[in-house]
Amino acid sequence: YFALCDGGVCQDLLTESEKHFIKEGGMILSGKLQEGDRQNGNGRIYPTNILEREINNYKQVVKDKRALGELDHPESSIINLKNVSHNIVKLWWEGKDLYGDVEILPTPSGNILRQLFENKITVGISSRAMGSTTPIGEGLVQVEDDLDLICWDFVSTPSTFGAYVRPV
Repeated sequence: YFALCDGGVCQDLLTESEKHFIKEGGMILSGKLQEGDRQNGNGRIYPTNILEREINNYKQVVKDKRALGELDHPESSIINLKNVSHNIVKLWWEGKDLYGDVEILPTPSGNILRQLFENKITVGISSRAMGSTTPIGEGLVQVEDDLDLICWDFVSTPSTFGAYVRPV
């Protein structure tokens, strides 16, 4: 049974391309991933316009179901599939803050991550990217236009203040 909305048109219905199904026992996390124009814990400032450009490009990766990340930051700029724990399924802006929905995958690293959340452990999320920086003050650098966003990884202490996701 489906009730009709006012006027026979419902504004909150998903299109086929927007539907996302998770398997029984799956877990979706949601929360802040990044922020623009504010010093982070590593002394970096990511200009919002550069982040917006990278997110616009990354949305195709999300659409293609390739927005994978790992549990902990590796030393490499390559996403190692044997260490993948999650896939980002949605990104959106709230002012200069970037938010996202993240699906935990049933991989060995994903199972560790799931257990942490099921045991009420607070876990952060942090971007992995390549690019140059320019010093703009003592202990402070600005990320430059050559930024290349790779992914987001789960970490114990994120550099972006408040970048902690929660199960939904």
